[in-house]
Amino acid sequence: MNVDIKAVRFELPEEYREIIEKKIRKIEFAQEMIVDLLCSITKDRGYLLVATINFRWGATHHFRVQDFELRDGIDKLFEKIETKVTKEKEKIKQH
Repeated sequence: MNVDIKAVRFELPEEYREIIEKKIRKIEFAQEMIVDLLCSITKDRGYLLVATINFRWGATHHFRVQDFELRDGIDKLFEKIETKVTKEKEKIKQH
């Protein structure tokens, strides 16, 4: 699984990078299914978090969260990602 985390218009503090890496470990159960996990965090009036997951079978899913608190935004984003990855894994098991 290729992971890319980008911060736009600000420098992402190391503590938040560690939080993101910890959240990524929660979806490692599907590591063999995911080709790329691309995250972009943009600071404007709040934080805009955008993630794209590319699965091995060609499916691509985009996630977008906007929040004024970076920590809350990260939590919401990875909650969505974890839910979607779990659903995709269940689909694959059924086929």
